[in-house]
Amino acid sequence: MSERRSFLKRAAAFLPVVGLDPMALAGSQAVDASKQGKIIAAGKDCLGETHSRGYSSILFKVLPRETSNGLFVIEHMNLVNGGPPLHKHLYQEEYFYLISGEVRFAVGDQRLTLRAGDSILGPRGIPHTFAAVEGKPSHMLISFSPAGKMEEFLRDTAVPDPPVQDAAFWRRYEMELVGPSPFAG
Repeated sequence: MSERRSFLKRAAAFLPVVGLDPMALAGSQAVDASKQGKIIAAGKDCLGETHSRGYSSILFKVLPRETSNGLFVIEHMNLVNGGPPLHKHLYQEEYFYLISGEVRFAVGDQRLTLRAGDSILGPRGIPHTFAAVEGKPSHMLISFSPAGKMEEFLRDTAVPDPPVQDAAFWRRYEMELVGPSPFAG
């Protein structure tokens, strides 16, 4: 529980850095009292679903519709060797917080290894990717701000027979496919 609180404090401090006013996330509409303070249990998705990318299981924690599309938060569980191709987001930042394990990151020209408690920002317009260090399953939280079309992207690719993910496919979700991951082996 203290890890979650610590992450949430860091995430809240991070929001102004990416140009979000935490108070503005509530939007101008009244907040539905039945949705305030909703607890999402450890290892659970906010809708009771699970999504797979082949190299991890993904749980949706904060949905875009809950924040007027200002934020989307996912949890990668059991991230094993593998990860997405090198890509960039055209309209959002992607923030990564590593809970456990080790994950290699490419952000622009940098190649870094993050360990539990480390975090990194993938700024909009900068190519980035990640991959777990082989043999060490990892666990991390990822947030997208604004949410953009990331929920749709993850839903459309987390199916038993996902569509071909060529450059045109990535553009539909406001991302650009840059090339293969530098960690692909």
